[in-house]
Amino acid sequence: MWAEHLAQQSGLPVTYVATAMPDPGDAEWAARLQAHRDRRPAHWQTQEVPLHLVEALTVESPPQCLVVDALGTWVANRLAWDWDTWRGEVQRLVAIARESPHTLIMVAEETGWGVVPPYESGRAFRDRLGNLSRELGRVADRVYLVVAGHVLDLRLLGTPLPEFL
Repeated sequence: MWAEHLAQQSGLPVTYVATAMPDPGDAEWAARLQAHRDRRPAHWQTQEVPLHLVEALTVESPPQCLVVDALGTWVANRLAWDWDTWRGEVQRLVAIARESPHTLIMVAEETGWGVVPPYESGRAFRDRLGNLSRELGRVADRVYLVVAGHVLDLRLLGTPLPEFL
């Protein structure tokens, strides 16, 4: 909801880039996705992009605000990629974030506070999302942490990790 608030405050046309992959066999997931659709303003554009996020962010149009919700879902959708393919896509996404003429608001779930999963795919998800968030945080103008109904400005309160960590 914080990302949606920031988008409304941007004063730009907004495109909501949804990364969720619909699952017709999961009624609860479908209801969750519908709730997201219902709370967005009707004048916002929506792109449902579960796989091709980088391409969706390279739109050539007048500057607008693009809200990506969420990176964790996109990471999960691409978990089967080998490490080299994944790294290449991350580098492309970070370059777009750095150079885009658009206002990009990217939502990323925080996974580093939980227990390290005991299974390989869970660890891969946790590591990939954590590394992606850190790399995007390095090039972002603003970085927020939303927890317990409060927003913390990490650029104001935090110190970035050195790149070698």
